Order: sequence, then C-alpha cells, then structure tokens
Amino acid sequence: MLETELSAPVKTYLESHGYQVNCEVKDCDIVATRGDDLIIVELKTSVNLTLLVQATKRQSISDSVYVAVPAPTKRNRQWRGTLTVLKRLEIGLLLVEEGAMGMVVSKQFDPIPYQRKKNTRSRRALLTEVADRSGDYNVGGSTKTTLMTAYRENAILIACCLSTLGPSSPKSLRNLGTGDKTTSILSANHYGWFQRVEKGVYELTDQGDFESRSFKQIYKQAEAYVKAHH
Repeated sequence: MLETELSAPVKTYLESHGYQVNCEVKDCDIVATRGDDLIIVELKTSVNLTLLVQATKRQSISDSVYVAVPAPTKRNRQWRGTLTVLKRLEIGLLLVEEGAMGMVVSKQFDPIPYQRKKNTRSRRALLTEVADRSGDYNVGGSTKTTLMTAYRENAILIACCLSTLGPSSPKSLRNLGTGDKTTSILSANHYGWFQRVEKGVYELTDQGDFESRSFKQIYKQAEAYVKAHH
C-alpha cells in the first residue's frame, strides 16, 4: 500500500466524524478541523523513525496528532513495542486495511497524556542482578554469545567447591558461602553440571568441570575464594 492510498480512507473517516479535511497543508499530510478542534495526521506505510520525527514536530502545532499506517499482518512483540512507543510519545494511531466494502480505518487509541507506571518487580530484579554480580564481564550489544550472569557466577562457585570438596550436601556448600540459591541451582541443573549421587548429596559432572573452568577469570576468582574459606 502506498502512502497516497492511505489518504482517501483517512479523509473519509475524519469527514464521517464531522471534520473538514484538507490534504498537504504546510507539510502536514492531513489536517482536519471542527470548530477549534485541530487534528493532524501523518501517513506512512509503516511506523518508522521518520514518521515519529514528523509526528512529534506536529505536536508543536496541535495536541491531537495521529499517524495512519496499514494494519500489520502480524501483531507480535515488536508491534506491541511500537504501540508502547506511540503511547509514550502521546501520538494517536489509525490503522487502514481492506474491508468488505473497500478500505476502512479503525482508531486504535487517541493521543492522550501517558501515565508511566514503574514495574517494581522488574526494577528489584534488575538491581538484585547487578548487586549479585562480582564485576562487569559482558560487552553491551552482544548477541549469540554466552553472557555472564549472577546465576552463572553462582553455579561456577558451586562447581569449584565440588571440584575441591568432592560430593557434598547443599548445606555444606552454603556453609562455605555459595548462597541461598545453592539447592535450587543444584536441583534445577540448567547447565548439566551437577548430578545427585544420593539423597541430599551432589557431585560435579565431567561436563560441569570442563565448562565451568572455561570461564577462566570467574573460575580463578572462585578458586581463590574457596582456598580462603576452606
């Protein structure tokens, strides 16, 4: 769908709501007026940075700024994120799509003031993760690479302890300082590093010994810790 193909259905939609509509007025794609009410609509074939820049510029002229785009075929996580950005920028959204009687327009939301809500649980989890890491071992923007997390650091420390002590109980490991998550890390065994040899006793697998040692910097720190506290 071309941008010009969006114009007629959007104009018809606004006129059906009692607006006088004009197209291409001083760089605005569509301008609709009804008394003192002024609506500006920017047209694009998709929501992109250019459209957002244009729409936010129009907010210096009117509080009622909308963007009109073709309705997406997939309303996935990326699309939901796009909706959040538009709402945060206080930009309204119109979707244009083929209907039984031709092109139809549906209003998704108006450009109303955005009420930001903080996710206290996510905030707490983020701060806990930062506090539980011993340092910054990752590179920002990394993809398709193993990241060092507080959980992985904890698992490496447990692996190092088991390598030194041999089969051990979660309690004895916690006494050595492996932390409150020791039992859950051993039983969940996300990395395949541990195995239970009897009730309440775990040992390190060959895979666990090899893979935990591959994180050389962290493993070296773990060895120093075990040596100091054993």
